[in-house]
Amino acid sequence: MNGSRIGLMVAVVATLAWAAPPARGQTAPAPRAATHAAADTWVTVERPAPFGKDRDRRVREYDEKYGPGNWRLVWEVAGNAVGRDGIVMLYEDAYCRFLEQHADVLEQLLREASDVYDDAPSNVASGYDYDKQETVRTHLQDISIRRCVLRLGRRFAGSQLIQIRDVQGTHPLSITLSPGQVPFHMPALFRQPEATGWWKPGSVESFYQSNRVLQVKRPAAGRD
Repeated sequence: MNGSRIGLMVAVVATLAWAAPPARGQTAPAPRAATHAAADTWVTVERPAPFGKDRDRRVREYDEKYGPGNWRLVWEVAGNAVGRDGIVMLYEDAYCRFLEQHADVLEQLLREASDVYDDAPSNVASGYDYDKQETVRTHLQDISIRRCVLRLGRRFAGSQLIQIRDVQGTHPLSITLSPGQVPFHMPALFRQPEATGWWKPGSVESFYQSNRVLQVKRPAAGRD
């Protein structure tokens, strides 16, 4: 993918910003275009640590500290603030590229899996919808894999519900298809320095964590 196409793709999604995930058992609302006055600015405060099972608690803390609507989580990509819809598009593309380039992995997945999940079998109910987040953790890799199988014109034909959660899963594909293992396909987009954690450098998870930032709204001068 050339630079002009990347720039166009990022520009399309740059106005979307993710603020708070849904409460457990609820469906997330669609990301909203910013409604603040043009003179307001968003200032990057920090690169937050992974949320994991503390997601809802962290959201409450940000609301208490900054006020609802005065903070957001975005991903900095090529100088743009990109919302969740944009970042999962790039996340998913990395998975599709990996499966296209590793036919043996794809065929094993389709042959052995009836479906995939991340932290709970209930993840299957999310189908192809990233907004359907029913557990205390945000799960993306299972949805990305389903969507890539669909995009490739294929279907699961196996009998196993396979967990994709790195070393926590028992099937070999749990590691092979972990977001901490699958390489991100556009390394030039990484925000530097790259974040470190349980994931491999250059992986999909590393891109997701490295480029995510917390921003706080700063009103224009003279406004409360």
